[in-house]
Amino acid sequence: MSNAHVNTISGSSKLIEGSGRAIMLLPKGTKFVIDDALYSTKFQRNLLSFKDICLNGYHIETMNEKNIEYLYNTNVECGKKYVLERLPTFSSGLYYTHISAIESHVIVKINLVK
Repeated sequence: MSNAHVNTISGSSKLIEGSGRAIMLLPKGTKFVIDDALYSTKFQRNLLSFKDICLNGYHIETMNEKNIEYLYNTNVECGKKYVLERLPTFSSGLYYTHISAIESHVIVKINLVK
């Protein structure tokens, strides 16, 4: 897939430049592998779906602490639940965190002219 159109709130745009595997690391060390991630140099933020979280063997739940809602990324080992990451929410209702790319491979199409 390359140069695909994406429908956004401001209309259809040619945002997607490619797709492939992405490996991300969250602040407390939780690792996500997404096999069908979309690539665009125009995005400053990314979305991570519940499906991708579950496919990596993690679970999600929301908790309210001191009137602030958090999204907990959890894992169950030997019958005990562990909170791996705690993501706060924006006033818009979206949860946020910072991620680090573990590896990055970029394929560039080169046109040779004689």
